[in-house]
Amino acid sequence: MPAIPPKSLERGADAAARALELVLASLEDSKAEDIVTINIAGKSALGDYMVVVSGRSNRHVTAIAEHLLSDLKDEGFGSARVEGLDSGDWVLIDSGDVIIHVFRPEIREFYNIEKMWAAPDEEETLH
Repeated sequence: MPAIPPKSLERGADAAARALELVLASLEDSKAEDIVTINIAGKSALGDYMVVVSGRSNRHVTAIAEHLLSDLKDEGFGSARVEGLDSGDWVLIDSGDVIIHVFRPEIREFYNIEKMWAAPDEEETLH
C-alpha cells in the first residue's frame, strides 16, 4: 500500500490539477483540436501533465498559445516559459506543473510526441 503523501505534496497535486483544468478550458475556448492529456507525474521531473493539441494553421496555433498564456497569467499561475511563438508551427508552453505543446497538424504528426510518452506504459503492461 502506498504511503500517504505529506500535505505539501497534496497541495502540489491540487495545484497541478487546477492548472490542468484551466489549461483544458482555455484550449477548448480557443477551439484547439485533438486535445490529448498525458499524466507524466512520476515519469518525468518536467511536470505532472503534458497536453498536446493542434491548431488549424500557424495563426491558429499562435492564437491558442497567446490566449492560454493570458489565461494562465490572469488566474495567478504566473508567466510561463514559451518557445516557438514566432513561427507558429510548434509552440511549447511550460507552466511548471503542465507542459503544453501546440502544433500545426503536420508538425504534430511528424514528431508524434503522444506515442513517445505513451510507449513506456504499453511496454510495462506487456511484461
